[in-house]
Formats: sequence, structure tokens, C-alpha cells
Amino acid sequence: MNVAEILGQLVNITLVFSTALIFTALGGLFSERSGVINIGLEGLMVVGAFSSAVITDYATKGGMGQGSPWVGLLAAMVFGIVFSLLHAVATITFKADQTIVGVVINILASGLAIYLTKSIYEGSGQTPTLDIPFHKWVIPGLSDIPFLGDAIFTAYPTTYIVIVLCIIGYFVLFRTPFGLRLRAVGEHPSSADTVGISVTKYRYIGVMLSGAMAGLGGATITLTTTSGFAHNTISGQGFIAIAAVIFGRWNPLGVAGAAIFFGFAQALRTWMQLFDWARDIPSEVFYMLPYILTLLVLAVFTKRSFAPAALGEPYDPAKR
Repeated sequence: MNVAEILGQLVNITLVFSTALIFTALGGLFSERSGVINIGLEGLMVVGAFSSAVITDYATKGGMGQGSPWVGLLAAMVFGIVFSLLHAVATITFKADQTIVGVVINILASGLAIYLTKSIYEGSGQTPTLDIPFHKWVIPGLSDIPFLGDAIFTAYPTTYIVIVLCIIGYFVLFRTPFGLRLRAVGEHPSSADTVGISVTKYRYIGVMLSGAMAGLGGATITLTTTSGFAHNTISGQGFIAIAAVIFGRWNPLGVAGAAIFFGFAQALRTWMQLFDWARDIPSEVFYMLPYILTLLVLAVFTKRSFAPAALGEPYDPAKR
């Protein structure tokens, strides 16, 4: 294997790990741009991972064939939206503390997913291995290009979807009236309300988008790398996505770059374990790398990031 192939595979593995993070971080971005902190991204990813695994399994047994993972992907998005409404109602309508509600969402989602898994699959702590998960798309012609073929043009469909969503997300946020209004309610909700923009409406939309995207992020892991759901399927990915939002400075392209950076740390962990010299190093050291990197990045870059001015502050029209 030559250097181009080795580097191409490393980039490809990075994209595999980054895709779920980008989905989830984009969702967190829209929520926080509207002024709502969503610590519950981890729980929403769990909901997406669980629902996609169960629905894909049932769709496969129902004879849907290659369409099964697509049905699972759609189900993850729908269930993510439904579950995010719990966060929206509690924080926007009833003005509960956004951080505490997010923590509760994480605990509730994890416990409920494991309970339902055991209930559906007769006591098993995980879903069956999916017979038809997503497979990598090999783009004819382009996949034969040295380095780029292995790195980019041999990837899961979810990777191509998230690239398109990053571009759309940037355009929507900074080039459309909707994006301007969403940012307005996250920066100056009282001013936005004064000119007739519904703060409640746009914050609900922001939180629901975070649920949809985080659900897709969880489903991506289930339908590509693990081919099933278990209690440790997500294992902190939602929190890394939150770090990517901060590191990316609440910009869709910046968030994508940050997620790729964290994905590279996970890819490096997997890639290094392929070499003989790495066998003498405890595997726990490699598994710690992404989380250590997350802490370092937050410690260094948090002071340089400027969050939306009204982030985390409930809006009360009576006090404007």
C-alpha cells in the first residue's frame, strides 16, 4: 500500500466519523442561533440511533430491501423532532432552565431507549445486527483517482448528504430572511419582537431543527459503522458536537470544519491501532484521544468565541 492510499484511507475514515458529528453540530447550531442552549444533543442522537435501528430492522423484515435504511433515516429525523419538542416546550413555553432540561433529556433518552430495546427484543440489550445497512457508494471513474478516489469518492450516502446540508445551512442562515430572523431572535429577541417577528415560533423551529439533525446524526452511526443499536452506540458524540458548535463559532462551515477536526481524532485512534507498534499501548489510551482533544479545544478557544447575545435567556414579552 503506497502513501497516497494510506492517506486516502485516513481521510475516508475521518469523514466516516465526522458525518454524524456534522449532522448533530448543525442541529445544535440552529438551536443556539435562535437563543436556546441544547445540551440534550446526546439524548437526541440516542433517539435517532435507536429509532433508525428498530425501524430499519422491521422494514427489512417487511421486505423493503435496499430502501430499509432510508426509511430508518427518515424515522430518526421524525423521532428526533418529536423528542426535541419536549425540550422546546419546557424551555420556551414554560421557560425552564435550558441546561437542566438538556441534561434531563439526555438521561430520559438513554434510559428509555435501553428499556424499549429490551422490551422489543425480549430482554436483549441491543438490537439485532442490521441485514441491510448503508454501504459505501463507489462513484464510477472518480473512485479510481489516486488519493481522492479512496478519500472522497468512496463514501457512505450520508456523507454526501451532510456536505449538501452544510452548504444549504450556510445559505439559509446568512442569505435568507428566515436565517436573518432566526439570528435576530438569538441576538436581540425584544427588538425582533418589536418588528413583528415571533420569538417563540423561531425558537421552536430552531430546537426542532436540532432534533431532526441530531436524529440523523445518531442514525448515521447506526446505519453505517455499528449496524445496530446498543447502550454505548453514541457514547459522548453529542457532547463533542456541542464542542464543535463552539469551536466553529456558530457558523455552518466553521462547525463542519470543527467536526472534521474531532472526527480526525477518532479516525487517528482507529488508524493507529492497525499498526504493530500500537499493540503495546493500552486501547483505552486511544479511546481517550477524542475527549482529551475536546477538553483542550474548549479550554483554548472558548474565550475567543462569541455566542449569540441572548443564548440561554428565556424571553418574556412582558419584560421587553
